[in-house]
Amino acid sequence: MTDLSTPPEGLEPPVDDGAASHLAGRRLPAVALSSTAGGQVDLSRTRGLVVVYAYPMTGRPGAPLPGGWNEIPGARGCTPQACSFRDHWQELRELGVSAVFGVSTQTTAYQREAAERLRLPFPLLSDAALELQEMLELPTFEADGDTLLKRLTMIAQDGEIVAALYPVFPPDRSAADVVDWLRQRRSPAGGRRH
Repeated sequence: MTDLSTPPEGLEPPVDDGAASHLAGRRLPAVALSSTAGGQVDLSRTRGLVVVYAYPMTGRPGAPLPGGWNEIPGARGCTPQACSFRDHWQELRELGVSAVFGVSTQTTAYQREAAERLRLPFPLLSDAALELQEMLELPTFEADGDTLLKRLTMIAQDGEIVAALYPVFPPDRSAADVVDWLRQRRSPAGGRRH
């Protein structure tokens, strides 16, 4: 059985191919994404400091992963990434984050199982129709015939993306990297970081 909670040793880290360099300064688009919390979320209407992390897909205990999954740089680690945001939830709130959203191309029904199993205090959003991906030109890759999002984290203020952390590796440091970015942004010595 595959252990989804910890990435295996020796995973090849993804390289920064520049596929997210265009995101800072763009606005989150008006698109309604189905949410595991029920209803839909339009990210363009979010206010305050919002974190949106994109991930390829969450595995299910006992279910096989796509062929060659461990060999695709950056593919493995969606469960540890989600758990990192869960575990840093209170700290992110204390740093002024008003909302966190995970987004993948999986259906809401599929995502709901992971959100419940992992006890996530934030919703997962489905971009199964690739609308958000197309509007923001988010980086993707193919696995077993499916188009999946590459792992990245966007930090937005009142609907404008102020930072895109990419590539994300190791995935279990994703939330800690956001915390570090927020602290540097707030520190007088660090100035405003983009």
